[in-house]
Amino acid sequence: MDSIHVGSKGFNKMSKNFEKLRQKMSPQARKQASLKTQELIQAMPLQELRQARHLSQECLAKVLSTKQANLSRIERRTDMYISTLRSYIEAMGGELDIIARFADGEVRINQFRDIE
Repeated sequence: MDSIHVGSKGFNKMSKNFEKLRQKMSPQARKQASLKTQELIQAMPLQELRQARHLSQECLAKVLSTKQANLSRIERRTDMYISTLRSYIEAMGGELDIIARFADGEVRINQFRDIE
């Protein structure tokens, strides 16, 4: 899969402003904010994940050799093929793992590894 380099215009300025704000926070408030951030990052829809990775639909569509409109439809789906989801995640530079969670532990499901 091709790697993507995305520019981040305005990102440095936003980071600097956030850093100033963070410095004014108490250590307890910083810890709470960090925990909440980690909680929010753990679960998000595909569109938000793409945006959090600073990728446009157009850019991702190009990597996936599809149209932007098709990517928009993928992001709105609540049911899709595992291969579609895997391709989407890999196009962003990630890796898809499917894990079943039980009261006594977790199991990584590996039968989908070779789906193209």
